[in-house]
Amino acid sequence: MKNHVWRPLYVALLVVAAILVLRKVLVPADFGVGKRGYMYGWHRAGNEADWKAVKVKYRSAEYCKECHRDKYDDIKASPHANIDCENCHGPALGHPADPPTLTIDRNRELCARCHFYLPYKTSGRGSIRGINPATHHPEAECVMCHYPHNPKLEGRK
Repeated sequence: MKNHVWRPLYVALLVVAAILVLRKVLVPADFGVGKRGYMYGWHRAGNEADWKAVKVKYRSAEYCKECHRDKYDDIKASPHANIDCENCHGPALGHPADPPTLTIDRNRELCARCHFYLPYKTSGRGSIRGINPATHHPEAECVMCHYPHNPKLEGRK
């Protein structure tokens, strides 16, 4: 055969070989290896201890329920039931030992993340009541009129 056939084949083989060598050099030997052999996903047995040492920033609404049962009950009986406390209050890492770690964010932009009016009624957010923050009482915080733990209740608790 002529060179015009062999040259591309050599280039392709060279590229494949380079990829295999780079993979051998860059990817740790225990990447993707589990107790039962190879497993799909981003798992590496060699760094399990590192992950066990990582402090969990987000706890869950169940963690908050222990001390804030009244707020938990209010939010679970509201349209906001599927929103975790930390979506608005920030991560609970260090709480309750360090109470300032949780903030009460009364910023209008926080509410507008979900309640900004969208004209697309078929989207997943189409059923959420939307407002235009520029015209819907722009001088006031949302919590002045709406109780975020249960917006169906009038005013704040």
